[in-house]
Amino acid sequence: MNSPKFPEKKNRRRGSPADRGRVVKFPAAAAEAPVKREWSLWRLGPGVVTGSANLDPSAVVTATIAGAAFAHSLLWVVILVVPFLLAIFSVTSRIGTETGLGLLDLVREHYGRGFAVAGAALTILTNFAVVTADIMAVSDALSILTGLSRMFFIVATAFFVWYILVFQDYQKITRALVLFSLPLYLYVAAAIFTHPHTSTLLHDIFMPRMQASSEYAENIVALFGSFLTPYIIIWQTSSRSDPNHEHHGADSIISTAVTFVLACSIIMAASAVLHFDHAPEMTTRQAAEALRPAVGDWGPLVFAIGIIGSGMVALPVLTASMCFDLAQAVGWKAGLSEKPWEAKRFYVLISAAVFLAAGANFLRINPVTALYWSMVLAGVLLIPTLIFILLISNDRRIMRTVNTRWQNFWLGAAAGGTAGAGLIYMRYALF
Repeated sequence: MNSPKFPEKKNRRRGSPADRGRVVKFPAAAAEAPVKREWSLWRLGPGVVTGSANLDPSAVVTATIAGAAFAHSLLWVVILVVPFLLAIFSVTSRIGTETGLGLLDLVREHYGRGFAVAGAALTILTNFAVVTADIMAVSDALSILTGLSRMFFIVATAFFVWYILVFQDYQKITRALVLFSLPLYLYVAAAIFTHPHTSTLLHDIFMPRMQASSEYAENIVALFGSFLTPYIIIWQTSSRSDPNHEHHGADSIISTAVTFVLACSIIMAASAVLHFDHAPEMTTRQAAEALRPAVGDWGPLVFAIGIIGSGMVALPVLTASMCFDLAQAVGWKAGLSEKPWEAKRFYVLISAAVFLAAGANFLRINPVTALYWSMVLAGVLLIPTLIFILLISNDRRIMRTVNTRWQNFWLGAAAGGTAGAGLIYMRYALF
């Protein structure tokens, strides 16, 4: 979704008058900091941050479930998603750069307010489900660290997200929080230490043992939703709409590569350690066992720290972008560069969204189940977003250039693949 832009000056929370109404960029976009000659971690570019942040708690758990339930037989989905991501990032970047507008702004201006509101409603529904599930994941991770019930941490987690969005410099805080997500990279070591047989692995990837079942189709939809999360896709458009932003194609490639490596590693590690008949019903502690080949008994602790880091990076973006989508669709003043009294409805939306998501967390739902089904929902609701991207990117009334044949092919394949998996799931689930 579109994310409100944050002020560039470090000593000013709301920015200058020229910043009013601008959208913030996704979490820790290092390229926005003053350019330094010396090497630093942030000069690796926002692609590394985006790639790791794309694997938020919902995506991590979805990949774990896929490995635990079907071993390597869903790795082909991860490989197939790579060209999808590259094509989508390329096209949405061009839309933002050439038009200077966000996706829902363009939908409202060229296709009518009704379509924009409908699109915003779908993305808000997705975001709200993911926000609720990610709060569950963070509070459950805190429970693992402290031994207390996760119910003690729901309000504190929600309040922290609300506070940094309304009163603090979210971008600066996220740059620190993203470091806590780095333990998730230990999944790569865990996958290596399982010593997968190369020939067997290649056979499972290119000649997978597909299953004619609702669970298999359901997992495909969930994986599509976890990698092609609508808020990541629409953020890509809004972040490039800033004329001062210099686009580096390498960012998207790095982001896709990081996402691919992490997802494959999680599936491989989970397939070697976890075996469940009903994987979505596993507990968070059981999901953490996938890290055992790399860290032994420290698995739950490392998993909890990684989930807290990735969750607290994703939650503010999800919440702010969800509210910005609705504001953009109806034409309200919005943006985290605005003062609360200058964009009252936008900040009321943020407060209401956090309050409702926190309230939903008091329902006795297994966090792993909630995380998984939020990705299934994201996969289903991804289709309208891809259709709008296809229409806008090929409309010469809007764009200076249109898609290449291959870009249209992969965008269409992404939409068609997601829709096909959804229809297969419904066929087996209902009949």
